[in-house]
Amino acid sequence: MTAPTIGVLAVQGDVREHVAALRAVGAQTRPVRTPDELDGLDGIVLPGGESTTISKLLTVFELEKPLRAALADGLPAYGSCAGMIMLASRILDTRPDACHLDALDITVRRNAFGRQVESFESDLEFAGITDRPEAAPMRGVFIRAPWVEEAGPGVTVLATVPAGATPEGRADGRIVAVAQGSVLATSFHPEVTGDLRVHEYFVEMVRH
Repeated sequence: MTAPTIGVLAVQGDVREHVAALRAVGAQTRPVRTPDELDGLDGIVLPGGESTTISKLLTVFELEKPLRAALADGLPAYGSCAGMIMLASRILDTRPDACHLDALDITVRRNAFGRQVESFESDLEFAGITDRPEAAPMRGVFIRAPWVEEAGPGVTVLATVPAGATPEGRADGRIVAVAQGSVLATSFHPEVTGDLRVHEYFVEMVRH
């Protein structure tokens, strides 16, 4: 089967890490900075970074409307951390002029877990990945991460924060991975752990 061509939004954030992970699981990649670079893609990744900066640069590079249209037309997408925020329909604790792409029927809270010093790691159960025979838990790396406050009826919850992962259990049960149709999002960063299973999962979504 021909390797799918997956774009990586390359205006800000951890672009290189996503490119490496996608190539490691057999995808071809293309950095996306202009509307023309959306043409012919089989899917796109929106990396982690700073969501309000990414929002501003989408406007500067005249990418917001073409990317929104491509997603509405069914282009598969995966967003990690800031990418999840960009794909959401509703965002809490953001600038009033920040744009988002309305590709997932979710409400996301920016920096929900706290500041940079409150970043943390936790083992997660991820539906469709860790529930396979003999599969190990997934290590989630949360860096100034969002969480999903509310998911619409068409959204599948794939992972939540386990009990005791954060001080006083304040994040217990919070949603940190979702899918809706051909769109996937995680509030954590699998691209920095060497665990390729989320990228494999997304590439399989693209293939099918």
